[in-house]
Amino acid sequence: MDTLLLSRIQFGANISFHILFPTITIALGWVLLFFKLRFNATQNPKWLAAYQFWVKIFALSFAMGVVSGITMSFQFGTNWPGFMETVGNIAGPLLAYEVLTAFFLEAVFLGIMLFGFSKVPNWLHSLATFLVAFGTTMSAFWILVLNSWMHTPAGFEMRDGVAHATDWLAIIFNPSMPYRLVHMLLASGLTVSFLILGISAYRWLRHDRGEDVRATFKTAAWLGAVLIPAQIFMGDMHGLNTLEYQPQKVAAMEGNWETQSNVPLLLFALPDEDARENRFEVGISSLASIILKHKADGVVPGLNDFVAEDGTVLHPPVAPVFWSFRIMVGTGLAMLLLSWSTLFFMRGGRGPAGIPKLIQFGMVPMAFSGWVATLAGWYTTEIGRQPWLVQGVLTTKQAVADVPAPMVGSTLAVYLTIYAMLLFAYVTVLFYLAKKAGHSGFKPPQSRDVDPLPAE
Repeated sequence: MDTLLLSRIQFGANISFHILFPTITIALGWVLLFFKLRFNATQNPKWLAAYQFWVKIFALSFAMGVVSGITMSFQFGTNWPGFMETVGNIAGPLLAYEVLTAFFLEAVFLGIMLFGFSKVPNWLHSLATFLVAFGTTMSAFWILVLNSWMHTPAGFEMRDGVAHATDWLAIIFNPSMPYRLVHMLLASGLTVSFLILGISAYRWLRHDRGEDVRATFKTAAWLGAVLIPAQIFMGDMHGLNTLEYQPQKVAAMEGNWETQSNVPLLLFALPDEDARENRFEVGISSLASIILKHKADGVVPGLNDFVAEDGTVLHPPVAPVFWSFRIMVGTGLAMLLLSWSTLFFMRGGRGPAGIPKLIQFGMVPMAFSGWVATLAGWYTTEIGRQPWLVQGVLTTKQAVADVPAPMVGSTLAVYLTIYAMLLFAYVTVLFYLAKKAGHSGFKPPQSRDVDPLPAE
């Protein structure tokens, strides 16, 4: 493999590992705030117990996200110098805004959130929790502004091959930013809801039947059941926006080679880029046209429209985009089925005890379904942008560093090894904390200015 492909794989591996943790912390901060506010309102110790358990996972996830994010940022200089040389006037300030408005906010108040419950007034601890949650969301905002701009660049002009900002509002609120931001925030909410649901199910199956487990179980089930229909709707809106600005990506997602009407929705196919056709197609007639154009005879763009006269392919690799999109959608449908069936079996106040054991066992691996869906969605989005790094402005080939392929390959091997070890350790710690919680005889610490906790 050449330097370009290895560098792409290396950056993909880094961002795949990194995104796992912000996907948790963005929404988990708000869930922790909910737990804290419920405790403030009711003085019921189950909400504080839930807070104290999940704040440990927040801290662990936050640390992993920070470390992996720093490593990833180094690659702008080591692997992709052409990126900052060409669009650094835009990317640099956006990354700086993320640090100034979000990361500093998180860093300042994280210590109070983690260690200050019994050391500061209750209102200050609650405020710190809010500010950390707000900071994680602001961090996501600025990163997604930059990422969206790379897909739908606006508000700039090129001078001597370098991008210069002409309208910062147009840059920030570029055409795909609102859809991409909401889609990602909902993805984070779903990731956290199913993580909490899965870990709560694991604790329940180990006969940890405390009131805090029941509370987190119910909260996660409702959160997932509400968010997944919203995500399906927003995904449709995001897809229509992508169809307008990146039709070649949508063509790859659908595996559609010729621009035509009555395009079927392919449930299964093996795209063959050499023959420029699909093999073993299984689809539903006209459904892709209905989804994308809202009418059966709607015309959907085909991949063959994105081949230059000299034979240069101007569309992304089809198979990875085609299959990652289906993994994302399939995982989302599984989330919908699990969350709604969970609420059905918990109806009438039966709680987790009303859920069949088989479904309870299925919830445990589904704890990481949000990761699967998020990664599949990001692969669809980012591979679907190829061959562009910044759509219509800079290709990945133009931005890559001129370094020997063996050097990139060796560092890639090191990254993959370390990340595999860290991911294994992270998951192991999650389940260790879940096991420990059921046998620790947890006694929530008492704040300085709240009444003594009532007996359970």
